[in-house]
Amino acid sequence: MTKQERLQQAWHHFDDKQDHLPSSARQACERAVAAGLLQLPEIDPYDVLAEDMAQALRAEYGTDNEGRRYRINHAVRVSKAGVQYTFWAEMGFAPHDHMEKAFAQRREQIVGDCFQLKTDVDVYNSLTAKSMPRVQMVLDFADDVAEREEQRRFGNKAA
Repeated sequence: MTKQERLQQAWHHFDDKQDHLPSSARQACERAVAAGLLQLPEIDPYDVLAEDMAQALRAEYGTDNEGRRYRINHAVRVSKAGVQYTFWAEMGFAPHDHMEKAFAQRREQIVGDCFQLKTDVDVYNSLTAKSMPRVQMVLDFADDVAEREEQRRFGNKAA
């Protein structure tokens, strides 16, 4: 069984005992460790520090001369010999091909998220077709993006 499958199994064990009420992953982990279903991981401090740094890089924003808030640091994921690496670079200094790849990968993540969201909504609507109104989901974001641009240009007066 993979680590992911063990974690899923531990969650479902906890979820069943909680009568499927919304719960945190931490609560499930604490119970699973106490029950011997999971073991606390041995932690490489460099991995922890690198993840903290990646979170900090992801969260760093700047504002340009036109008042646009933008992400300063951009990541590109690359697989080499079956190992995934993430390379960070600062906008304005990063090579053009790095930025193209970073933007393309972020767009692909959004498409993947939208596809999965649509699938989840479709399945939910099928499961609850006789008892609940259908959940409607619009995945064309053109109007939303245009509205945000207007809000940025004119402040929140357009909202």
